Amino acid sequence: MWSETHDVSRRTLLKGAGAALAGMTVLRVAGPASAFPGEPGEEAVIPWLDAPEPNPVPNVIVRQLDWEKLDSWLTPADQYFVIKHYDQPDVSETDWRLGIDGLVARPQSLTLADLKARARREVDFTMECSGNTGLPFFIGGVGNARWAGTPLAPVLERAGVLEEGIEVVFWGADAGEVTIRDDSGIVRSGGSGKVVPDANGGLDLTVTEQFARSMSLDEALNPDNLLCYEINGAPLPLEHGFPVRLIAPGWYGVANVKWLTRIEVMDRRYRGRFMARDYVTIREPHDGETAWTFTSVSHDRLKSAPAKVTRRGDRYAIVGAAWGAPIAAVEVKIDDGPWMDARLNDHRRRTKRSHARTEFAWRFWTFDWGKPASGEHTIASRAFDTDGNVQAAPDDPYLASKVTYWESNGQITRRVLIPGAH
Repeated sequence: MWSETHDVSRRTLLKGAGAALAGMTVLRVAGPASAFPGEPGEEAVIPWLDAPEPNPVPNVIVRQLDWEKLDSWLTPADQYFVIKHYDQPDVSETDWRLGIDGLVARPQSLTLADLKARARREVDFTMECSGNTGLPFFIGGVGNARWAGTPLAPVLERAGVLEEGIEVVFWGADAGEVTIRDDSGIVRSGGSGKVVPDANGGLDLTVTEQFARSMSLDEALNPDNLLCYEINGAPLPLEHGFPVRLIAPGWYGVANVKWLTRIEVMDRRYRGRFMARDYVTIREPHDGETAWTFTSVSHDRLKSAPAKVTRRGDRYAIVGAAWGAPIAAVEVKIDDGPWMDARLNDHRRRTKRSHARTEFAWRFWTFDWGKPASGEHTIASRAFDTDGNVQAAPDDPYLASKVTYWESNGQITRRVLIPGAH
């Protein structure tokens, strides 16, 4: 988290806003409220000048959120971003089983029907890929959905985790070939791998590695974690992890393992490709430090983004979203002007109640821009959470020390052209 010095009255205000949010009745959500309530006329979107570059890896970044078309607080499944690390597996509900094994007293083999027979829970959770906005062609790796399933913790407790168990590994059905280099400990290929000599007299090992992520036992037992089988009230589509995926609210997307097949309890830390070699944030020494740091991507970071500029008649508004923590406030900066308060939208209709929790969901915000001067403008936003933390500036030393694109949560600036009189 990031913090910035504020006076006592502002910090008190932010915490008060968070407390009020926590006490609100959870109701069915709708799309963004109009930026021009009560005003007639059609609302038009002014396109951004800085469109993302063409996506060079469509087989990996399969789909992104289109910010300029954002019109729903819950992102439809067919518009939700999709990342594939390996090929999409072919999973049959009939044959699918979820194994609970490793250091447990009572190993389990559960069907989808078994999970659906257990207690059901919903959570509104904004999931973001940890690489989102870290690359010039990847700015839409985020979306908000209502995920439903059964809590993970009681399933682990039923299996009876043994005293020596400290780590929980979540195995997906997807797998792919990877080559492990620069590891002086490799001496042979094993039964299914292959080795070739490297330039330093060692061996490079190529294996087929199954996708997996892990967390500590305490983290896995968090009551918010779900064995999820629904998105927005419908069964998970295959591209989103059918039949069951892990939903870990508050964690970056990579931790929310799709096509879940096995949960293994171990007595040591798991360090597969997506824990130790990939999705690792690397930072250069700064402020007198002498050692580079390597940290595995885990929990979300506070973030916001301008989504679109809209016009009705001769008035303009800026609409955006903020996520990564319970949001208390958002500020907008236009060109070189001061930071100004945006209005946090409520997004609720009192027509149908839901029991889904919303503290992990994004908040939409709106800024009434009025009648700006024609010509090109820049628009930036920054979010504050309920503890008073503020989204970092791009030149913040902690962000600037990064040499990887993961966890890029600095303030985002977009460019727009306001036309002349029309």
